[in-house]
Amino acid sequence: MNVRPIAALGMILLFAADSAANESSRPADAAAEPAVEQKAKPLATPSPLQMVRTLHLMQDQIATGSTEAHLGQRGLLAVLDMRFMELAPEVWQSGKNVHAAVSFVLSGGNPSLLRKLLELGSSVVTENDRPLVEGALAYVEGREETAYNALVSLDPRTFPPTMSAQLALVQSALVVRKDPAKSDELLDFVRLQAPGTLFEEAALRRQVFVASQTGHVEKFQSLATDYLRRFRHSIYAGNFRQRLASASTRIDFGQDKSRFEGFVTMMQELEPEARRDLYLLAARASVEQGFTKSARLLSEEAQKLVEGDKVSASRAKLYRAASMITSHVDIKAAAEELRQIDRLLLPATDVNLLEAAIAMAGHIQTMPGTPVALADKAKPLLTKAATEKAAGASTQAQGLEQLQALSKARDALSRVDKLIKNQASVSQ
Repeated sequence: MNVRPIAALGMILLFAADSAANESSRPADAAAEPAVEQKAKPLATPSPLQMVRTLHLMQDQIATGSTEAHLGQRGLLAVLDMRFMELAPEVWQSGKNVHAAVSFVLSGGNPSLLRKLLELGSSVVTENDRPLVEGALAYVEGREETAYNALVSLDPRTFPPTMSAQLALVQSALVVRKDPAKSDELLDFVRLQAPGTLFEEAALRRQVFVASQTGHVEKFQSLATDYLRRFRHSIYAGNFRQRLASASTRIDFGQDKSRFEGFVTMMQELEPEARRDLYLLAARASVEQGFTKSARLLSEEAQKLVEGDKVSASRAKLYRAASMITSHVDIKAAAEELRQIDRLLLPATDVNLLEAAIAMAGHIQTMPGTPVALADKAKPLLTKAATEKAAGASTQAQGLEQLQALSKARDALSRVDKLIKNQASVSQ
């Protein structure tokens, strides 16, 4: 596809804004003047508000998946940076224009613009606007504490819709570690203020992470489903899928039937291969965390999607069987299934998991005591204390300690990264 026409969208819109500004400056009776007597007039420079709207129109196309708009954004920002810096000082005596400058910088514009406004003094940046301007400058420069002190106390509802959405989005990022509930509330506000825009897309991406961190599983699933239905082709969908995969590895879907059904419904919005990989990722994480029912449910869903993929089929079989060895009813069949898995089809880390699961199953079957009590001792598989109770100081215990090490966060994150790399091209 030829990207030049789309990349030039911002320039076309700017030209239209220039023309509109020029037309508005003509006298009412100009049309009655003979054409030969009319003199060419220089095009008026579009206002800061018009320029920011032009940028936001292009950025909204990025939310719908336009790679051309994403590429064209850099050129448009360069043009707008120059135009904003060339505006006369008196232009900035309007509070609306100052707010437009803040919006521009928060949207990727040059921070030097805000420093220029602050240098112009109180005739431009009033005491009421100073926290907004200084806070926005600190935020884009990475001075988080200063930005927090300046911006968090501001009420987004007192600003026009676009500015209010941007401010709330920034505030949500500043408060998320100290007050996740407040961050979630602010992101709700952003989505209501700016539907269908890049601001809403960004709010949804962030809110999925906040909901999973605060344990609001139903909201997490609802927001994720909404994002996948409406913004699955966004340029930033890869970032969202990474959050989705990471969050899914921390949820015990076996606790509630409706929770698992909601997850399956959400997963229907993904491509089959992406769905299969995410099921496998979540199933593996569930085994590691001792969420045995969750691991079984997730691996069974993955089995429906393997379609002749022997590696994926073996992994799904492994996770399902590993989740079943803690059941005194299923342990015999699970142990047999584990022994039938071809090690050559598994990644190295899954070979370790297979060997540890076989060792655990064998040890449970040979230990004295009731089957139920022995199964309870095996939960969770990856807890060191449980491993030591079940296997003592035997060689099997060493294998299980290796299995426990696989649950480290860096291992989970590496698998998430691999999943996202495989699926990024699909989402775009």
